[in-house]
Amino acid sequence: MSTIPFTMHERLLPASPNWYSSRCSDTNDKGILAFGAKNTIYLVDVTASSSTVVGELVGHRERVSGFSFCQHAGQSHNCASTSDDGTVKFWDTNEKVLVKEHKTHQNTITALHWSPVEKNLVVSGDEKGIVVCYQYNTGESQSFFPEPRNIFCLSCSPHNWHYVAVGYKDGMIVLIDISKKGEVVHRLRGHDDEIHALAWAPLPNEEVLYSRVDDNTETTNEMTEGKEKGCYLASGSKDQTIRIWSTLKGKGVMTMKLPFLKRRGTGVDPAVKERLWLTVHWPKGKPTQVVSSCFGGELILWDLTKGGKQKWSLLGASSEGQNHSRIVFNMSSVCVQDNRELLLSTSMDRVIKCWDLSSLDCCWTLPTLGGFVYTLTFSPVGTGCLALGVGDGMIRVWSTLSIQNKYDTKTFWQGIKSKVTALSWHPTKEGSLAFGTDDGKVGIYDAFSNKPPQVSSTYHKKTVYTLAWGPPVPPLSFGGAGDRLSYSLYSCAGEGIILQHDPWKLAGEATDIDRVIKDTNSIKHKLSPHTDLSWKPDGKVVAIGNEDGSVEVYQAPTLKLLCTIQQHHKIINVLRWHHDHSSLPELQYLLASGSSNALVYVHDLRTVIETPPEIPVVMTEAYRSLAGHTAKITGLAWSPHHDGRLVTVCYDGTAQVWDVQKEEGLCNYRGHRGRLLCVQWSPVDPDLVWTGADDFTVQEWAVSKQEFTKPPKTKKTLDQKAKLKAKKKKKATGKGGAKAEESLSLIGEGNKGASPAPGERPSDNEEEEEEGSETTSISSVTVSSSSNQMDRPVMEKVQNGGKSLLTVKKEIKKVEKTEVSLKKRKPRSMLPLSTSMDHRPREDLQQDCLNLAAVRHSEASPAHCVPGLGDHIQLGLFADRDALYRMFQEEEEGHVEAGHYESAVYLRLWKGDIAGALQVATEKGELSDHLLSVAPMAGYQVWLKTVEVYVKQLCLQEQFLKAASHLLSINKVYEAIDLLKSHQLYREAIALAKARLQPDDPVLKGLYTTWAAVLEKDGHLSTAAKCYLAVDSSFDAAKVIAKKNDPVSLKTAASLAKIAGESDLSYSLSLRCAKDLASSQDWLGAQQLLNTHESLLAHRLHYCTIELLTVSLTGTDIVTWTCSSIHPWSAPCNNQDGFLATLRAVWERVFAVSPSNPEILQALHQQLKAIENPQTTPNVPMKQLLILLSLDLTLGAVSWLLGDWGAALEKLLQGVARGNEAGHFLLMSETCRLLFPQGIDSISEHKKMVDPSDEKALAAARSLEAFVCYQDLYHMWWSLSTNTAGAQRDMTNGLHSASENHINGLDSHVTDTPNGDGMGWCVSAQNGDVKMGVRVNACQVLLSEPHATCQATQRVIAEIQQRLASMVHQHSQTQETKASPGEGQTERPTSAQGSTPDSQESTDAGQGADTESLPCLIAMVSEHHKELADIPEHVKKYPYPDVLECCLVLLFLSKSSALVPDHLKNKAVALIRKYGNTSLRKASQRFLS
Repeated sequence: MSTIPFTMHERLLPASPNWYSSRCSDTNDKGILAFGAKNTIYLVDVTASSSTVVGELVGHRERVSGFSFCQHAGQSHNCASTSDDGTVKFWDTNEKVLVKEHKTHQNTITALHWSPVEKNLVVSGDEKGIVVCYQYNTGESQSFFPEPRNIFCLSCSPHNWHYVAVGYKDGMIVLIDISKKGEVVHRLRGHDDEIHALAWAPLPNEEVLYSRVDDNTETTNEMTEGKEKGCYLASGSKDQTIRIWSTLKGKGVMTMKLPFLKRRGTGVDPAVKERLWLTVHWPKGKPTQVVSSCFGGELILWDLTKGGKQKWSLLGASSEGQNHSRIVFNMSSVCVQDNRELLLSTSMDRVIKCWDLSSLDCCWTLPTLGGFVYTLTFSPVGTGCLALGVGDGMIRVWSTLSIQNKYDTKTFWQGIKSKVTALSWHPTKEGSLAFGTDDGKVGIYDAFSNKPPQVSSTYHKKTVYTLAWGPPVPPLSFGGAGDRLSYSLYSCAGEGIILQHDPWKLAGEATDIDRVIKDTNSIKHKLSPHTDLSWKPDGKVVAIGNEDGSVEVYQAPTLKLLCTIQQHHKIINVLRWHHDHSSLPELQYLLASGSSNALVYVHDLRTVIETPPEIPVVMTEAYRSLAGHTAKITGLAWSPHHDGRLVTVCYDGTAQVWDVQKEEGLCNYRGHRGRLLCVQWSPVDPDLVWTGADDFTVQEWAVSKQEFTKPPKTKKTLDQKAKLKAKKKKKATGKGGAKAEESLSLIGEGNKGASPAPGERPSDNEEEEEEGSETTSISSVTVSSSSNQMDRPVMEKVQNGGKSLLTVKKEIKKVEKTEVSLKKRKPRSMLPLSTSMDHRPREDLQQDCLNLAAVRHSEASPAHCVPGLGDHIQLGLFADRDALYRMFQEEEEGHVEAGHYESAVYLRLWKGDIAGALQVATEKGELSDHLLSVAPMAGYQVWLKTVEVYVKQLCLQEQFLKAASHLLSINKVYEAIDLLKSHQLYREAIALAKARLQPDDPVLKGLYTTWAAVLEKDGHLSTAAKCYLAVDSSFDAAKVIAKKNDPVSLKTAASLAKIAGESDLSYSLSLRCAKDLASSQDWLGAQQLLNTHESLLAHRLHYCTIELLTVSLTGTDIVTWTCSSIHPWSAPCNNQDGFLATLRAVWERVFAVSPSNPEILQALHQQLKAIENPQTTPNVPMKQLLILLSLDLTLGAVSWLLGDWGAALEKLLQGVARGNEAGHFLLMSETCRLLFPQGIDSISEHKKMVDPSDEKALAAARSLEAFVCYQDLYHMWWSLSTNTAGAQRDMTNGLHSASENHINGLDSHVTDTPNGDGMGWCVSAQNGDVKMGVRVNACQVLLSEPHATCQATQRVIAEIQQRLASMVHQHSQTQETKASPGEGQTERPTSAQGSTPDSQESTDAGQGADTESLPCLIAMVSEHHKELADIPEHVKKYPYPDVLECCLVLLFLSKSSALVPDHLKNKAVALIRKYGNTSLRKASQRFLS
């Protein structure tokens, strides 16, 4: 047993209370309502105005069947519950923990009550009639067996601890005395059907009531104790009556018949009695009044002191809509502070209602959920309007911002016959809500009317998973103006297609958008099944997820393919675009995707959307990867209040909030008890998130209040249990129902549903309670045993009233055994009746001789003797043929009556009546090969019909191969193939089709594709690929093999695609395989695979660069791994020649790439530019960082070969700067060493090749010089320091109050390079001061005032923007606290209070925290942006070392060496004074003074 700290959530919609239990909810004197829902007990804090879910008790393995509180003062936190798992558990609701349990019952427990008098007595009863009395304090128990009947309910007397009333299924009520070993005191007879509830009067005396004693009530026993005062007992029964009993006299004193209310019409449907549940409750404060349920959910208050029509009053009669809409199961009452008595009721309509018994009005309603919560969606028009799609077949629309009622919901159920799996609000039309269901239906509700929904005439074949509103695409065109031109409704379902519906003409046929995609993009092959779609908020592009894990982005309205994302390798479950109102415009191009693997990827599609490529781009690198979940991702939602903040939900049972930009987890919510299915961010509160799960709950929770920041490392056991349960159910279905379906399917009908839906998602094993009839026929159970209803647990009675499925199956087996035994009995003789006549007395046998002689020798037969009939049947064998035929006729009738059909058939054959013999065999299912062989003698049509019937008979006997062979004998080849296919005999069906049909017959192709889909789903990918190859669908074959996603499979798939001429697919697969090989450092394999495509030469050059760079960096702290295989030409570069010269030599020698082929170089340059090259962040893995760096160097080398030195220097600068941006000083330093072995002199040689008029190239060269000097400056400082630790301590002591950026930067460099050994840059004392002085003078380039101005302005803008964001966030939080009139009138801006002294000082001199405001800060940002605009473009464009940081290091260097010239020190001091903030000036105070 485990508990959940319910401070985790803000609001919660719980699961629905269980049905058909006499006492499954109860209240205590603290105002806590507890009710059983599934196998959980929910605790609700109740007041006269509201309700709050405060906890849950978890521990039962199966459905909770009973619950009762201890009603004694100081003990009301103790309670007991029963379950179909056979246990009685005792709980402490204060601590929400299990205290103890007992398993005394051996049968299903049906009733429970904690004695109101004896605080330690708990009484329970089961379906076999056993009553168990358990002592809570000692743990002792006693069992009684008062009646051998099924107990339905029981109730302990509130006045005499030893009296217990027990109600049974057959209508009997007994009063037992447990102090006398369960002795029966009274048997109360009067009801003739199930007893649903028993309630004792709150007062002990039996006062005279209005009605006289019923004369018809039978008194069965008298009280043995004359001094006993007695007490009234009320009972409610399925026979539609409520009876009041005198326990003193043991007889009924009053009978009340349920009234037929107006809303139910003139009569009662016969089925109403089957659905009726009549519960009764006797309120403590109303000793003369009883509350009962009625036919359709109404509650009635009976006044026992009145008669006639005044006898009852209807609760909620003051206004419409207060009553339950379906039958009520349980009632309990509680007194609140102002002495008002509240009544709580649970119903089949899945709501809990609270009633004021003084006014008889409904105080509040708490909605509950009866199924998985599949989807959540907030209305973009109606703020705070949340729609819930639930597995109980209903839609809830929750007004979450309602002040009067926190749970203000409206329910929609019309037109819905199955689970609601998808919802989507219209973007502009208020109240228009689209829904999709499990049975493939798509419709639109108007949430502001009570009209039935509009339903599309086009149904999906499988579950609808996604609905989305978007701009119309061809061929749909709207007429008129306004909204008609704006939006179409798109639906994606389990069969893998996306339909476009006209919301104004749902009766028209929906269109499949695959046709538009194929026509626009000239696609011939079959598209991968679609599993999700998401329109970008501006409607310009749509992202479509597929079953193979790919995501395709199309441009509206033509649906031109812009790019394909090959990142996921499993089915895409959800796609979401970032909102388009971000403060950073580039974020609106982010697309988040989740699949059945645990990773969430975010891709930046800005390039392909802003500048659409001519040829679709294949993206294999994610902008961000979010790792932490441990199971399939089911939902995503971007925060509309933040930039780059995403919440994800998963089958691991948690919801995770991410900072996408930093790839960090912010919080992890673990409040659910099941797998999470959907999520939505609150549209009004940045801190609130809503989630739905398969635990039947919707929970609202605050991000800031969560304890955890990351998901749990291991999967929860609930996922494993769910899978185990699914396997068990699947086995049960296969054993019980599959064969029944096969036997019932006729020829040509078995192919329906034989092919699994592409992209079909795993089932949820949903255990939903639904209303159904209480009687189930054997035939209906047999047929439906393989349907979805088998998912419900067998322990659930057929709606808690009929036989269990297990019982019905046993009856079926008994019938089958009886039929088999009849078939096996063979007759001893073909003529048993005439043979039996030979065993009569001798006199009778001799009389037969006389009769036969008279017949033979007289012209007319004797009147008393007709040979072959009646008593003379035996003479038919010795008389003429007519007599023999008469004897055959009687023998046939005897055989048929005895069930010996084969003998009857043979007798007809002997007569020559072949048609008659075949008719008997056909009717009785006794056709055989022998009969079929003689059928042609009766004519061609008879033989044809006999073969068809015999085929059906063989199908029932599961002899499908033999049946197909007989169909071939009558030339029904297609029917034979269809029969084999319908019973999943695909191999045999294909063999038959290839042998008998033409090679181009579409049936053969259909067989291959259907079998391939089945094989693909079962994981037999190689055989599925062969099927696709057989129908010349090489594209699909290659994609199927690639699904395995290992290098061997990818290589095979790429080779297959190349052989088949699918060059684009082969290109994509080869690239994927090479990427996997390169990630495992198998450089030989990667190059060998890329060599198979001439078009992949650019990637070969890129991989060559990566390999050379990796080998060159081996032995440093950068490359800590080993390569599994490298090329002979891959060796560390020569320091004198440099990396670029080495790379050029390898390219010319191995790849024949040289400056003599400018066209080839130009094409390679274009291909390399098309490779995704995202910005670098500090947490990028080193292998990924080397790939990005290598791409920059490759582009630089190609530009060099083309003679474009300006572009080459830009790319080299980008590569050098990557190490700095990633915070990896060592990588930056090593890159400079490899590229520029002679330091600045190497760059000077490159500058000579640049056109002097090319300002951009010169600016890039200056930046390169700055980076070389930047790292050289650090190495000089370290080499001149006495030791590294001293240098670091000196630095940190001097910079203890410096800005965070400088400290972080300096610390990282010091820790990154512990000493100067091995760097090749350090200068020892013996090298002389001359060279050191030259290098110090070279650092002049670092003290660039334009760059210092730019960097200082950018820092100020960032600080002000941070304060603006903080101000907005704090302002939104204070809005909720403005309760009193005085608050908020003199409110100061809160952002300044939380800002740092640095940010305050750096914004503008003279403006303190007291004078800053939102307009002031905005004006300051605008002013600084203008200053930034005046700075030259090349200063802002190219990266540059932090100038102020370099000033600090230079000043610290001057302490260790006198070689730093005064003009450099003076310039450094001047820059710090001019551009440094307070903390920076403080760090350099010793130099400034």
